[in-house]
Order: sequence, then structure tokens, then C-alpha cells
Amino acid sequence: MSLPRIAIDAMGGDEGVRVMVSGAALARRRHEQFKFLLVGDEARIKAALDNHPNMRGASEILHCDDVVAGDEKPTAALRRAKTTSMGLAIAAVKSGDCGAAVSGGNTGALMAMSKLALRTMPGIDRPALAGLMPTLGDDDVVMLDLGANTECDARNLVQFAVMGAAYSRIVTGKSAPSVRLLNIGTEEIKGTDRLQEAAAMLRAASGLSLDFQGFIEADKINRGLVDVVVTDGFSGNIALKAIEGSARFVTDLLKTAFRSSIRSKFGFLVSRPATELLRHHLDPNNHNGGVFLGLNGVVVKSHGSANVNGVANAVNVTARLLEESLTERILADLAELGEARLRDNGSTAK
Repeated sequence: MSLPRIAIDAMGGDEGVRVMVSGAALARRRHEQFKFLLVGDEARIKAALDNHPNMRGASEILHCDDVVAGDEKPTAALRRAKTTSMGLAIAAVKSGDCGAAVSGGNTGALMAMSKLALRTMPGIDRPALAGLMPTLGDDDVVMLDLGANTECDARNLVQFAVMGAAYSRIVTGKSAPSVRLLNIGTEEIKGTDRLQEAAAMLRAASGLSLDFQGFIEADKINRGLVDVVVTDGFSGNIALKAIEGSARFVTDLLKTAFRSSIRSKFGFLVSRPATELLRHHLDPNNHNGGVFLGLNGVVVKSHGSANVNGVANAVNVTARLLEESLTERILADLAELGEARLRDNGSTAK
């Protein structure tokens, strides 16, 4: 069975066409079976393809010179969905011409367009933005929501847990990934009413392909203790930026320390293999690719500042989600969640 194409918003991101096309070309070395729809300025895309022979026969160009600005309000961008590279990439997923879309453009506009065009799948009230973050363990941790929904109720958090676990199963290969809710403490009595209610719902739900383990505090997110961390978009976005800021702080602090004296510079040369490993592990480009979960189609958000390797990682994530049928997995899990609720309601009635 042939795999669906991936639509690339070639105009999205800080550097636009060159980085987006080069990143897709790099990703195709690992996923040679995929083909692409490159949406954007045709002349610039053709010029970029001249440097990547492996993409020429695998790519179709859809010309578009209208771009969503990075600071454009989502409501304004929505009015231009039919004329912008971002909107046309999403429309290709809606029509079935492509199986997924990748963009490095305006996050708010991408979410608004995706939600309006693709709609949420049955059983999902709100889509969530999920991302992968490095840990001290063998696997990255899936965290959601990272900013799509600033306010969430308990039902939303339970749905996020189901979707995050489906994503984690693809990433880790585990049949029942561990899931925890982000909280101010791990004790069962801690947290808001909605967190308490969500925890109770997850503990009561049987038959789900996840292992709910209660709460986790923010300082433990990257310790490798859990596969999926669930929270609302407001707290998730703050936690994400705090973690990314801490990573930059550590790397900048190391640079300053190693430049402070001749002895420190010599120490840097001796420890360079270790510092390079640290730099690679903390580089956000190596974990690039946020996924809008809960839509009737796959949409992946690349960092606007991502380099070629970062875009390649976002496209690699997209390809893997299509290969592993993420949407179908989530639908199956939601069906199981619905059956679990019916069983629980039946038990309560008795």
C-alpha cells in the first residue's frame, strides 16, 4: 500500500523555502517511499530543488506567494486560508490529496486553520499540541498540551492522556506508556478540582492502552520517570519555555566558564566529547516537531527558527506518524474509552 504524500508549507519558518526544502530532502533519505507537495513560490522552490536531486521526482509544486506573517492574528489569517501557503497545505490534507501537513509558520494561525478545515475527530472536544522533550532515560517524553488550549476541564485532560499515550506508543514502542498529570505535588490530595476529577476518571477507566501513575511535578518532567505528561496549554507552554530557557542557560554558562581562563580552555578541549554530547541532547532542533493531536488528519508544527536538521526531524516525525497510523490508533483508543465509561456507568447503576 502506497503511503500518502506530505504537504510542506515551504514559505513557513524564519528562513522559508531553502530550509524547508532542504529539511524535507534530508528527511527523505530515511523515508524514501514518501512524496511531497511543496506549497509556495514556484520559482524559489525550483531553485531550492536544484540542490536536491532526490526531491525532484518525488515532489509536486503548488504555486502560492501569499504568506501568513509570524505576528498575524489567527482571525486575520483564517480569512486568507484559501490564498496562503499554510492554508493550501492544510486544504490538501482535508481533500485527501495529502496525508499530513508540515509548517514552520504562525502557531496560532496553523491551529485555527487546521481546526476549521479538518475538524476534531469523534470523541475529542479540543485538539492539543504535543511535543517530544529529552530525558535522562532511553526515550523522549511526550508532553501535551503545549499551548493550544489555555483553559481545560477534566474531560479535556483525559482526552489528552489518551491521545498522548497513542503518540507515545509510536515513539517508544511500549504497549501501555506511563501517564501522569502535571501538578504542584505528587500527593493525591494536591491540585485543583479539575486535576482531581481527571485523575479519578483515569484511575477508573479500564482497558485503556496506558498506565496512569498519578501526578508529577515540573522538576521531574525530564528525569525519564514517565512517558507522557498531561496538562493544560497555559501551564504546558510555561513549562516548555522554562525547560528550553534552562537548557540555553546551561549551555551559555558552560561557554562562559570555558572561556574564563587558559586552564578552562584546556579543560574544554579535554571534555569536548562530553560537552558536544550535551549540546546535541539539549538542541531543540533534535526534538523538533509538535503535533496537533485530535484532528481528522495529521498536522505538524516545526519551530520557526529551526535549521535544516530541525525541519528534517519535523518531517521525520510526520512520516512516522503516517507509517504508524496515528489517527486510527487514537480513534480506537477513544472507542475503548467510551466503552469503559459505559461499563463504569453500568456498574454504578447496579
